[in-house]
Order: sequence, then C-alpha cells, then structure tokens
Amino acid sequence: MRIIVVSDSHGSRVQLEKVIRANPEADMFVHLGDGEAEIAEMKIKYPDIDLRSVRGNCDFSKDSPDFLVLEVMGRKIFCTHGHRYYVKDGTETLRSVARDNGCCAALFGHTHERLIAREDGIDIMNPGSCSFPRDGNKPSYGFIDVTEYGVFMNIIDVGF
Repeated sequence: MRIIVVSDSHGSRVQLEKVIRANPEADMFVHLGDGEAEIAEMKIKYPDIDLRSVRGNCDFSKDSPDFLVLEVMGRKIFCTHGHRYYVKDGTETLRSVARDNGCCAALFGHTHERLIAREDGIDIMNPGSCSFPRDGNKPSYGFIDVTEYGVFMNIIDVGF
C-alpha cells in the first residue's frame, strides 16, 4: 500500500495539486497540517481519492483532528502536525505518544524540514514542506510503502 505524505502547504493549492497529480497510483494521501483551505479544495476536485488530514497550528477549522492513527496492513502509524509535541525541540515526546498508541511509525510536519530517522524502534518522517521549505532543500513530500515486510519511507522533491 502506498501512502503519500505532505505537510505545510500554507495556501499553495498549486503545489498540493502537483503532488496529487504526480501520484495517481497512491492508495492514500495524508496532509500533516497547515493547509486546510487547499485540502478542502482538493477533496472537492478529487472526490475519489482517500485524502486524510490533521490540524496544524495555522489551521482554524475544527474539521480535522489533532492526530490520526492509521492502521495499515496490521501496522499503526501516528500522524500529527507536531506543534503539540514540541517537535522543534526534538522527537522524544512524539515518539513516546506514538509508542503509547501502539504505533511503529510517526509522521509530523511543522518544522518545514525533511527528516527520516529510526529512533527507539519508531520510524519517523517529516516530509518537509511542499511549498515553503526551511532547510535549504526544494519543496518536498514523502511516500510510505507498507508491505508484509515492513514500512519503507522516502522523501522526494515536488516536480515542476
């Protein structure tokens, strides 16, 4: 199963749509917050895709939860924006909450900086920002392949 992970689009419908259009084979899209307006537009424009989202610190609607726990092929993945778990100071709190929810992986945004790591047995991904990166890299998004053998993550640039 392929999951496309985006975060921090901050009003850039064009960038979010590039990611969606570049991944027609995806089984699910997860937006990790700070993009409620363009998420709503994409849900209308692409009603057949499975697009899930969490609320970011710049999202004001109550329509999205603060976190999701995805259950995919017997594995649980914790999804959040990250601001409530102090991710700018590290991933310790995030990892703890993921572990408490029985998750093998944790996805977060908020910092606009790419990260893939394995810490204390938890796979961690921040896909960076699909619109406004802060780490000197190009706009990016992530993908996760969940198979019978495990969870595999990667981050790629948003195409032009």
